[in-house]
Amino acid sequence: MTLRLLQLLIGLILFGAGCAVMVQAGIGLDPWTVFAQGLSRQTGVGIGWVTNIVGFLVLLLWIPLRQRPGIGTIANILLVGTSMQLTLWIMPSVQGFLLQIAVFLAGTAVVAVASGLYIGARFGPGPRDGLMTGMHERFGWPIWTARLTVEASVLLFGWLLGGTVGLGTVLFAVLIGPLVHLTLPWFDTRARSERARVNRRAVPVTGA
Repeated sequence: MTLRLLQLLIGLILFGAGCAVMVQAGIGLDPWTVFAQGLSRQTGVGIGWVTNIVGFLVLLLWIPLRQRPGIGTIANILLVGTSMQLTLWIMPSVQGFLLQIAVFLAGTAVVAVASGLYIGARFGPGPRDGLMTGMHERFGWPIWTARLTVEASVLLFGWLLGGTVGLGTVLFAVLIGPLVHLTLPWFDTRARSERARVNRRAVPVTGA
């Protein structure tokens, strides 16, 4: 349990830091961060703090969907935006197109590893992922339909509010799924437990 909690916390902190790196690259963002950035630019509130607030508001939508948050859900709301904001305070913006692409790809890689860590810890989904799975369970929508509907909506509203949509938005959409598919097996605690049980069974028992 202690190792799982540590994995969860490291994953969420890295997730926020990776999002901040992508923000500073300045070539586009994932839909939810576009939305948070648009709200930040309209309100003057830091994008990290807006991310926390949006996470809490999304969690309220779980109520009619009859979803129950886990420890990971609450930790996600508290840590991701906070880590993002702290990283933005210490990391300067990036200039030069090739460097911007390289930095954005590095941020995407960090987010992929972080996703593998916190999802693999199995303490419950983040508020945004839980919204989509809740729509699937409540209304029978396919997961891809729920995800497309929600993310297309927040991307549009975020862009209208002034969030950055660009090459990075496309790169993230194309890369994040395959990257998380690679990283999740590395950190899946359930898979590790299963492997450990199999290995214990495979060890021959010797006696006098």
